[in-house]
Amino acid sequence: MKRKVSLSLCMIVKDEAKTLWRCLNSVKSFISEIIIVDTGSKDETKEIASKFNSKIYDFKWINDFSAARNFAFSKATSDYIMWLDGDDYINDDDIKKIESLLENMDDSYDYVSAEYILARSNDGKVTTSLRRNRIVRRKCGFVWIGNVHEYLEVYGKGLEGNFAIEHGKVKEYTDRNLKIFKDMEKTNKKFTPRDMYYYANELFDNKYYNEAIKQYRKFIDTKQGWIEDVKGAYLRIINALNIIDNKERIPDIAFESFKIDTPTAEIACSLGNYYMEKQNFKQAAFWYRVALDSRPDSYNMALSNSDYYTWIPSLQLCVCYYNLGKIKCAYFFNELASTFNGEAEKILYNRGVFERDFKELKIEPPKLEYPLKLSDYIKYL
Repeated sequence: MKRKVSLSLCMIVKDEAKTLWRCLNSVKSFISEIIIVDTGSKDETKEIASKFNSKIYDFKWINDFSAARNFAFSKATSDYIMWLDGDDYINDDDIKKIESLLENMDDSYDYVSAEYILARSNDGKVTTSLRRNRIVRRKCGFVWIGNVHEYLEVYGKGLEGNFAIEHGKVKEYTDRNLKIFKDMEKTNKKFTPRDMYYYANELFDNKYYNEAIKQYRKFIDTKQGWIEDVKGAYLRIINALNIIDNKERIPDIAFESFKIDTPTAEIACSLGNYYMEKQNFKQAAFWYRVALDSRPDSYNMALSNSDYYTWIPSLQLCVCYYNLGKIKCAYFFNELASTFNGEAEKILYNRGVFERDFKELKIEPPKLEYPLKLSDYIKYL
């Protein structure tokens, strides 16, 4: 079938030889042209790109990701533009979905978002993901904003795409982005609220936890950040407080975050962990149940770790109720955890403990009704 719209792939790259072939090979069936903007590669990046008939441009690196991406976009000639990073790729099922989209696309859409998969479990289930605006109409002239952790500003009519992009990072982590923010600071460049948030993230990732907490607070106090970033800032503050062993502040930070929006599963679990460490299992159980009752936003532009909505609080509830002497309820939550995470080592270990305890107590384990429902735990209290 003839494609209804054409699609340019625009990429900025540097030393991507380890992953670029995988990336370009995964898009070759549906891309009309490939624009490669190289910011100073010293490996075989350009040679690999040339094998896919790419249009290759050199761009002097000026510590500004948006400038490089906007230059790449300026070279596109197709109806629509897709962007990828060098360590991204698309699996076979999603390639077919994109091909179908291009063959049947309503060309009144100005942009299309897609799931961005950042991590999977050993059995292939998505554990960490978010959504990104991934395809845009070229004539709209959308631009990238921000020196680092840039974003593509879009407007108009959007489509929530049913396909995903996989992130398969192989490069080692560096402090490159932190140095860019430090340079911005030295030159007194004005930080947007988004810059403040991602500067704090870089401080956190480079283990400057006290500085990160101050920067997150500065960002929150602007009251101008995206809600997803604000919730992320509260969670990162909590994580930093855990690391620097200043845990007594955690409840205050968590409860402050609830003034902004409903609890995320990650923050609810952090409260559960706080009370569990104090062996206050009743309060801990309350917050783990909140996590299990939570649901990530269906249209999620922020990082979402599905484990905190599923097997992690389930397993922690097993521990809580076991310590509360509610062995049948603990057994229920261990089995609930298994429905999310299969035969995980801790789940199997717990089964051995339950088998021993039920035998010693001379009682039968509860006969669970599958599929398990969270509300069923009440039967076993």
